[in-house]
Amino acid sequence: MSPLARWACDPAASRGRRFPEPEAPTRTAFQRDRDRVIHSTAFRRLVYKTQVFLNHEGDLFRTRLTHSLEVAQLGRSIARSLGLNEDLVEAIALAHDLGHTPFGHAGQDALNACLRAHAPAGADEAAWTFEHNLQSLRVVDRLEERYPAFDGLNLCFETREGILKHCSRANARHLEAQEPNGVAHRFLHGGSPSLEAQLCNLADEIAYNAHDIDDGVRSGLLSLDQLADVPLFERYRHKALATHPDLGGRRLLFESIRLMLSEQVYDVIDTSRARFDAAGVDSVAAVRAASPLVAFSDVMRAESQVLKRFLFRNLYRHPQVTATTERARSVITELFDCYLQAPEEMSDAQTRSQGNARSVADFIAGMTDRFAIREHQRLTGRELFP
Repeated sequence: MSPLARWACDPAASRGRRFPEPEAPTRTAFQRDRDRVIHSTAFRRLVYKTQVFLNHEGDLFRTRLTHSLEVAQLGRSIARSLGLNEDLVEAIALAHDLGHTPFGHAGQDALNACLRAHAPAGADEAAWTFEHNLQSLRVVDRLEERYPAFDGLNLCFETREGILKHCSRANARHLEAQEPNGVAHRFLHGGSPSLEAQLCNLADEIAYNAHDIDDGVRSGLLSLDQLADVPLFERYRHKALATHPDLGGRRLLFESIRLMLSEQVYDVIDTSRARFDAAGVDSVAAVRAASPLVAFSDVMRAESQVLKRFLFRNLYRHPQVTATTERARSVITELFDCYLQAPEEMSDAQTRSQGNARSVADFIAGMTDRFAIREHQRLTGRELFP
């Protein structure tokens, strides 16, 4: 790893873990966090969790696991050039989707509706909200069961801070009451997370925009002709053809995406360096007091937004995708009702013993796509995904 810049997170200066532990003799605190994430049950489940296309729709589409690996690769590449802590970036990137439900955002929305519908009268609304960033934090803080002395993975503050990318004020107040001056503090009182956390947020966007083009074309739902309406992609398709005039098919697609990714990475590096200099940051404390500093240039941000809108209209809202997501919502909703009425049907002993709506939501959120489909068919006798 390259030498750390003065604005990077130093593991020796970490704000520490919720439960104090002796330091590892051969690994830094952030390396240890990364290793704990990789060995977690929730991380292994990501291999069969939806990114855009369900697992049964094809073996080569991205899953939450391959997406997380791509985010980690992009994040480390940029971190190295900016002098940031690569190990912390990798730990955050690999953990950021641990709380995602089966069936992607459709599953999240359905589970949130179920949980809110069963909130007790007068209950704290935030405690009965399901959002995958919050659930990722819940996984690493409470739900993983690997260690004798504590629940969760007991990750460092800096890793946990990066996992909680977004948070409403209501949810932040709920978390702050449980952990004063903790990972939700900035959502109530202002300030920014570490540069490593900021970078992971942007690397996430870069990764899914690029690989959703690839998966969309592979699925047949997008075409290169349609992508001519996206300046960011079309520019690099022309650049690829200028160098390789006879290039076509998947090689042309891959080369165009590769060039686009490279240019976005260089743009983030150059823009962020300039913003570091302009803000005069010389420490992690100065970073936290400043506005977000890891960013695209204005031009690249605008072009990235055009690409995101294109993918939303033409891929995420494609009739074939929305038909699948509607069935996915039904699976989640019906599973929730089944388990709430018969908690003994849940395979997890601790969850089964609680048998309340929150524990049911945790159990379903941890499922892979195929396990959810199998359980739904077992409990209802209906086959929604033949």
